[in-house]
Amino acid sequence: MYWKIELHPGHSKYIRQFLCTTSAPVAPCPPRPWGLRVGAIRTLCTGPNLLSVGKLIEKHEWLTTENGIGTMGISNFAQEALGDVVYCSLPEVGTKLNKQEEFGALENVKAASELYSPLSEVTEINEALAENPGLVNKSCYEHGWLIKMALSNPSELEELMSEEAYKKYIKSSEE
Repeated sequence: MYWKIELHPGHSKYIRQFLCTTSAPVAPCPPRPWGLRVGAIRTLCTGPNLLSVGKLIEKHEWLTTENGIGTMGISNFAQEALGDVVYCSLPEVGTKLNKQEEFGALENVKAASELYSPLSEVTEINEALAENPGLVNKSCYEHGWLIKMALSNPSELEELMSEEAYKKYIKSSEE
């Protein structure tokens, strides 16, 4: 489910209360304000796939696996911190990567954020991001995925963080 929300002066606390009460069973709301300015428009994803991302790494990237293929993207925390993505630099299909090797970048109008590989060979890239890099912001867990990778060593997944461990990592880094 997607909502487009336009903030008006004095309404942010009501929107926050609404989102926290409607999404509490799926995702607890953070203890800090949303940080959106008056007049800002953001699209929020609140479906059940919001936190069903499997494994995460400290570089704020997520990974799901199915039939020996891992799909990777950036976390909601990362896309909010980065802001509006205007360009995605991704590797070519067939590129072999070492674990934690830089393989691309996401750029906003002021800066770039590097991307790091949790696994090995790239089998597919999200071609839609070439024309619409904003998908990373609009749907970071669904349509805004970045690359798909072959799982050459499934035991590598054990080294990645669970969703619960990632939440704790985020909380500790904010303090």
